[in-house]
Amino acid sequence: MSITEQQLLLILPNAGRIAGVFAPALSAAMGEYQIITRLRSAAFIAQIGHESSQLTRLVENLNYSANGLANTWPNRYAEPNGKGGYVKTVMNNTVRNKPNALAMGLAGKAELIACDVYAGRMGNTAPGDGWKYRGRGLIQVTGKHNYRLCGDALGLDLVSHPELLGQPWHAVMSAAWFWSVNRLNALADVSDIQNIGSIINTGSKGRTPNGAAARRVLYQQALNVLT
Repeated sequence: MSITEQQLLLILPNAGRIAGVFAPALSAAMGEYQIITRLRSAAFIAQIGHESSQLTRLVENLNYSANGLANTWPNRYAEPNGKGGYVKTVMNNTVRNKPNALAMGLAGKAELIACDVYAGRMGNTAPGDGWKYRGRGLIQVTGKHNYRLCGDALGLDLVSHPELLGQPWHAVMSAAWFWSVNRLNALADVSDIQNIGSIINTGSKGRTPNGAAARRVLYQQALNVLT
């Protein structure tokens, strides 16, 4: 199933003019990776739309506040309460984890955050790898090991040139590759949007992904357009 610029804008209106850049790349990638039925196409476009802020963000934003750090990675950045949980604070009438000293020190320092969060993980070994191999693409490929796997599949030297995944064509192809290797077509065939989002956002099934409701709204919009 091919996707037109007009269809993309109906599903992802915030994409604006860039929809015309992504439409041919999406059509090619979806054809290559068998994302060709209405259910598969709707699920794919909804997920990449959510992950990329409707095609407007191709590189991971790690400019976290201290509170953002404490509530995204609590095991690293939240103040422990000594009972296996975390000290709580109230912000805007919402109960949140209280940031620890490390979170306070890293707040707003995106490169340092990346190097702390991703150090020694996902094939990252050298100083600076966390920042160099931060999330890129429409479904953010993260970590040197995953960049290598993706590059091997796409015929790109992403280890030497990770910035390539910040380009629209490669950003799309990397997302379709991720979709394929994680067998997400099978979940799309049964409209299991929750677990598709869980795998993309958390790495495994059975969890509630970030923005679960928003992902479902985009999925319904895509179904309505792709008739």
